[in-house]
Amino acid sequence: MLNIFARASVSRVTDPIGAALVRIGLTPNGMTLLGTAGAVIGALWLFPSDELLAGTFVVWGFAMFDLLDGAMARALGGGSKFGAVLDASCDRIADGALLAGVTWWCFVEARNHALAAAALICLVSAQVISYIKARAEASGLSANVGVVERAERLIITLVGTGLYGLGVPYAVHVALWLLAVLSLVTVVQRIVAVRRSALSATDGKVEG
Repeated sequence: MLNIFARASVSRVTDPIGAALVRIGLTPNGMTLLGTAGAVIGALWLFPSDELLAGTFVVWGFAMFDLLDGAMARALGGGSKFGAVLDASCDRIADGALLAGVTWWCFVEARNHALAAAALICLVSAQVISYIKARAEASGLSANVGVVERAERLIITLVGTGLYGLGVPYAVHVALWLLAVLSLVTVVQRIVAVRRSALSATDGKVEG
């Protein structure tokens, strides 16, 4: 949802930066890989070590590279098909690493199995949400709906871990349970959207 409303405003800031990075010889795919590697290492090292505040800043910082690779692609006249697949794949890896790191923290550091269950729901549903859209688009259908997409998942998770790292009690608990509920809602929303899109496509063929 945030992607729709914030894209134009963010692009005005990131596009000049992306153009400058291209001029010094960096590539969009290289930026994608660098951002993913940093986010994965930060998530799987810092969160399991109970360094929630540091992990929040590291993962958030490297997640911002995802904005720059798109800006760099635009500076080069548009991204390639391989770059689009690489970017989407790396997003899934980074998202999985973040929620895996948080899940580990829930089990080992917080020793809260109920909270770990919420984190696992978030982890699995994040991958399902993305898969439904990708599979629908590959079938010529639409699933571009949902209350939580990648941006919202990152914000809710990292606000929770960051506030908890600053000493706010139950911040992670609220964030994970909220995200778990909203993620399941989004899964249902996308399946319903695909169903409607498929019925519309069928009706169009019958009328034609």
